[in-house]
Amino acid sequence: MLDASDIPVFAIERGGDVTYHGPGQLVAYPVFLLRESERDLHRYLRGLEETVLRTLADFHLAGTRRPGLTGVWTTDETGPRKLASIGVAVRKWVTLHGLALNVTTDLSRFAAIHPCGLDASVMTSMARELGHPVDFAEVKTALASHVAAVFEREWLPAVDSV
Repeated sequence: MLDASDIPVFAIERGGDVTYHGPGQLVAYPVFLLRESERDLHRYLRGLEETVLRTLADFHLAGTRRPGLTGVWTTDETGPRKLASIGVAVRKWVTLHGLALNVTTDLSRFAAIHPCGLDASVMTSMARELGHPVDFAEVKTALASHVAAVFEREWLPAVDSV
């Protein structure tokens, strides 16, 4: 961390290095009891990446993986830029934490840290890459759909606890 300034800092127990969560960023922390056949953390991480890749494709944005660097990237002749960070923890095969997809994120906030141990200049957002505003609610709906498909889960209606 370089200079947290006005950003609150929290220590947590998950994989990955320091990251930033803020407005314009879709943070998804799926909580699953991994089935016997799913108990491979690398497989779980690749599943989270696949969820983001499919979401980006829905918005006509090409995403990619980079060997040795968990997360989702985009690249062109100017080089690779990171769209989504992933960091997880698993306790008794129950998943914790997850992913952060930069949709309309203020990228200047990353200057206070080395996001995931990288230079802040590699961070980008869907809006920046597409060159136009992106509807956050549409991205949220797409991501939720892809989480269900990739992990072969079904969303259940919320239950009123009152």
